[in-house]
Amino acid sequence: MSTAPPHSEPLLEIVDLVSEFTTDHGPLKAVDGVSLTVTRGGTLGIVGESGCGKSVLAMSIMGLLPDPPGRIRRGVIRFDGQDLRKLEPVELRRMRGNRIAMIFQEPMSSLNPVYTVGQQITEAMRLHQRLSAQQARKKAIELLQRVGIPAAETRIDAYPYELSGGMRQRVMIAMAISCEPDLLIADEPTTALDVTIQAQILQLLANLQEERGMSIIMITHDLGVIAEFVDEVLVMYAGKAVERSKTVDLFETPQHPYTRGLLASVPRDVRRTSAGRVRLPTIEGVVPDLRDLKEGCRFRDRCPDAMARCAESEPPFEEITPGRWAACYYPGQPDPNQARPAAGAGE
Repeated sequence: MSTAPPHSEPLLEIVDLVSEFTTDHGPLKAVDGVSLTVTRGGTLGIVGESGCGKSVLAMSIMGLLPDPPGRIRRGVIRFDGQDLRKLEPVELRRMRGNRIAMIFQEPMSSLNPVYTVGQQITEAMRLHQRLSAQQARKKAIELLQRVGIPAAETRIDAYPYELSGGMRQRVMIAMAISCEPDLLIADEPTTALDVTIQAQILQLLANLQEERGMSIIMITHDLGVIAEFVDEVLVMYAGKAVERSKTVDLFETPQHPYTRGLLASVPRDVRRTSAGRVRLPTIEGVVPDLRDLKEGCRFRDRCPDAMARCAESEPPFEEITPGRWAACYYPGQPDPNQARPAAGAGE
């Protein structure tokens, strides 16, 4: 886990960010009013089901939303005191890949198949650091060695299809850190990797963070990665932030029922049915259609603790105790002595 001091000054601040896509049924808000802070040298984890807005949030920070159909409707993205939304395109390009870098989710589709990995790693260094071709190649070999790729002098001339999934992921990391960024956004950096390679990748990122003092945003479905790697966690559901807290607090006393559902669904204690089958705990129901949202809390149809008030208005995302935020009218563990109606009550 990151060893950033607990009260470090913020490097990245996002306030009330709304990112939407134009559809045939009207605007779809993939990120709806999200606010967060990443401290210098700190690590923020972002978790939630597929489609909750994690990757769209990352692409919004990077200024890479496809326009059209995507756009940032409102909000502030402040990096090191600068509002990224107010930068001219040429200024943002100087920032992106240099001071802010991203490890994209799919290394095979993110790497260009017609260029060698060396050509792709050196491109950013030659652009941002004004290195010669020879200097950039030398540094690229050093980066490949640093991320644990054997025979880097040979692999630098390989094409992506010639490398394994783990090696391609390491190439993506080498590309992302080539200009020594202040902020690294890692979008599912260990997806589809076996546990041994996953552990190596995470250790590599931790080592790089300690050496360079960079901040990291870790986007993942894996709560085990969150538990081991990040300082603070932001939980997203249906485009909204529903809980934010220090990692230890989140695992010990989750405040939002969606967070409790995510933690309960991690395979560990399983229930056996009368037929002897093993059943894993799940969150019943499905994520709501963002094009046709009802009034009230977006999670209420799936929430075992929903009450009438949950259908009347959307709970605000507010600080419930120092350093802990949640969007729930009834945060904390449910009171076993208080009878509550079934999910969706009050509709």
